[in-house]
Order: sequence, then C-alpha cells, then structure tokens
Amino acid sequence: MHPYRMQQLIKDRGKDQVVNVRERASVYQTIERLLREGLIAVAQTTRDEKRPERTVYQLTEEGRETVCDWMREMLSTPAREFPAFPAALSFLPLLTPEDVLHQLEARIVRLEIDLAASEAAIAASARFLPRLLLLDNEYTSARLRTEVEWVRALADDLRAGRITWSEEELRSLVERTEGESQAESNRREEKEEEEGSR
Repeated sequence: MHPYRMQQLIKDRGKDQVVNVRERASVYQTIERLLREGLIAVAQTTRDEKRPERTVYQLTEEGRETVCDWMREMLSTPAREFPAFPAALSFLPLLTPEDVLHQLEARIVRLEIDLAASEAAIAASARFLPRLLLLDNEYTSARLRTEVEWVRALADDLRAGRITWSEEELRSLVERTEGESQAESNRREEKEEEEGSR
C-alpha cells in the first residue's frame, strides 16, 4: 500500500480519531523511519503516465513482531500520558472562577459535538463492520462521555460556589503551606543531624 492510500484509509475508517495523520508529510516521515529500521520494505514501485511514481510498502517479519510486541505493551500497560487538559486544571487559579466556568461551558459544547459525531460514526460503521473493528471508536465515545459528565459536574460546582477562590485566599494558602513545608524541612534536618552525631 502506498502512503497516500494509507492516509486515506485511516481517515475513511475513522482511525484518524486515534492516529494523527492530518499532515501527509508526517505519514511520509513515519514510513521513512520504518523503512530505515527494517520494519517495512518496498514491495513494488509503479508509475502511471499522468501521476507521480508510487511506492508500495509491505510489513517485514521484524515489523510484524515489533507491532505485536508494541500491541501487547499498549494493551497491558497504562502509559503515562501528559494531555493538556489536566495541566490546565492544575493552573485554574490563574483565572477567575467566572472565567473558568465560561471556558468549561464552551468545552462541554465542543465535547458534546465530538461525542455525537463519534456515536454517529459508530452507528454508521456498525452496519457493515463487526464490533471488533470499532472498539477504538467505542473507547473514544466512552472517554468523551465520561469527560462530558465530569466537566458538567465541575461546572455545576463552580456555578453553585462549592468550588471558588480569590487571590487573597490563594496567597494565604501559599504562606501557610510554605511555613508548614519549612517546618517539616527543619524537623528532617534536625533528625538527620541527631542521627549523624550518634
């Protein structure tokens, strides 16, 4: 299969929800790397008079073993991923509670649109594909559904004032925790000195 067809199939089958293939250049770069590492090989090169030369690739035996090892690891071991949303949550106090609520309400709308599109794609594909080939789409929908519920609950807590903050409260919290941290550090140093003098 040649790179353009790979990219089109990934999109046609909805797999661009789990694999980033927006840029054709990144597909070609990935193919070059796989070729260098011996995980794929050139199967044939064809040329149509009106089109550029096309190289068709196939998986090597080493490539098949590597992808199976990678699959086993991905399925069995949760990866430490660093998505942007939890990072943004850790810095909420930089914005006002009202601003955060406004941004979360916008996120809910976008998530609901993505969820509806994901569920529609599953329903359309389920007419001709077995569930086995739609599991990644199901996972995406479940993740989106869970995030919508969680963000809605957080927005409700902000609206009701169950979660709130002010600059003064945050400064007071920082001063108190820094004091407690310094006291704990001093206790550790004293203990280490006592143990060292024995």
